[in-house]
Amino acid sequence: MPAAIVAGALAVAGTVAAVVVVRVGGDAVDEKGLAEFYEQPPDAADGAAGTLVRHEGLVGTPAESKAWRIMYRSTDLRGAPIVVTGIVVTPLGPPPVGGRTVLAWGHPTTGAAPECAPSRGFDPFIGIEGLRLLLDRGYTVVATDYAGMGTTGPDSYLVGVTAAHTMLDAVRAARSIPEAEAGTSVVLWGHSQGGQAALFTAEQAGTHAPELSVKAVAVAAPAADLPALMRTHLDDISGVTIGSYAFTAYAGVYGGTTPGARLEDILTPTALGVAPTMNGLCLLTGIDELHRIGRPLVGDFTRADPTTTQPWKGLLEQNSAGGAAFAAPLFVAQGENDELVVPTDTDGFVAHERGIGVDVTYEKVPDATHATIAYLALPRLMEWLDRIGH
Repeated sequence: MPAAIVAGALAVAGTVAAVVVVRVGGDAVDEKGLAEFYEQPPDAADGAAGTLVRHEGLVGTPAESKAWRIMYRSTDLRGAPIVVTGIVVTPLGPPPVGGRTVLAWGHPTTGAAPECAPSRGFDPFIGIEGLRLLLDRGYTVVATDYAGMGTTGPDSYLVGVTAAHTMLDAVRAARSIPEAEAGTSVVLWGHSQGGQAALFTAEQAGTHAPELSVKAVAVAAPAADLPALMRTHLDDISGVTIGSYAFTAYAGVYGGTTPGARLEDILTPTALGVAPTMNGLCLLTGIDELHRIGRPLVGDFTRADPTTTQPWKGLLEQNSAGGAAFAAPLFVAQGENDELVVPTDTDGFVAHERGIGVDVTYEKVPDATHATIAYLALPRLMEWLDRIGH
């Protein structure tokens, strides 16, 4: 190998190593005082939706960017005030006139407990699929943790309207940080649970945050049709794991006002006994324990089929995307080897969206699984965003 190539390779390797060292060192600095940041002050919920409670700069940021951890105000599906956390990251360099387009990211399932929030992780940026490509295109990226994660709040797992409010109010919060250089144009991007959140955000934007303009919506393997998702996994470990999060959230949100929506109305006595433990485990770090607890419950988790039994059937339908059309173009990516959100379910959702007038670009990716679809779809997603001018 020519000496010049070797020297160049060594220089690149050295630069990469230096960046990794800086990132890891910065992440270690950012971990200090972490718990204190997520403790809400007494007046945390007092203020308009989208206003900041507090924010702090982060050190271990991606190359050529600046970032902040944020705590901000939002509202739940009934309009009650809640406090939410997340992160904002923006590229260095001069912004365009009018500010940067904001890319609001909806993360896939990481759990439901406060400590499962992505912003509380050692590297809070690592799970934002496509972050480097988005920063290079000039987006300011904001990533909500959703309500009930990061800091104290109502459990909101797969509660569509609440998730939409938290995504929109995260954009508002980012706009109140001058250095974030955030404008009013918004692109939504979400994977799995985050796909459901992004779709609801598009549907809710005009009423909840009319000053924002949603220009494009992109989702990968979205949890869009919840009855179909639950029906697919009624008798497997995925159904038990998803159910431990979802039924707990729905019982908390709807149980006090909807007859038959208490947790004991849907879970078997055995499942009821372990649901709090499962709901407290984070998906990635606790997957082995979740499966150890959940496997004996396969076939003995619910008292009845929630996809056919009220009020659960209605709650799943109410929290499924597609209830309203939106003007922004929609990009949907689906892995052909996805065993969680199966291709036929996404096929049906895409047909529904097209039927109500949404402009849908549908990309099915061979060999992609639920875990890999968002990454493998990035080249096509970036081409699509570039083509439509966002």
